[in-house]
Amino acid sequence: MEALVSALPYAIIILSILLIVGIVLQQRGASLGGAFGGDNFASTFYKRRGAEKFLFNATIVIAILLVLLAIMNFLLERS
Repeated sequence: MEALVSALPYAIIILSILLIVGIVLQQRGASLGGAFGGDNFASTFYKRRGAEKFLFNATIVIAILLVLLAIMNFLLERS
């Protein structure tokens, strides 16, 4: 159990870096005008395909894992 408690912070750091990379890679096509509502293309819906869909789904999975590990780390540190 001590090995798990000592390894959790490293896993959280790795997942947080992967989450940042995943989010930044998704923002590559966004322009500054889209951030302020000036870009009409950003407001329309389009279907994700291929690598973009994989990156989107992987980012969601990484975020869920990060939250679960953070909760687990909190609960194990308290006991």
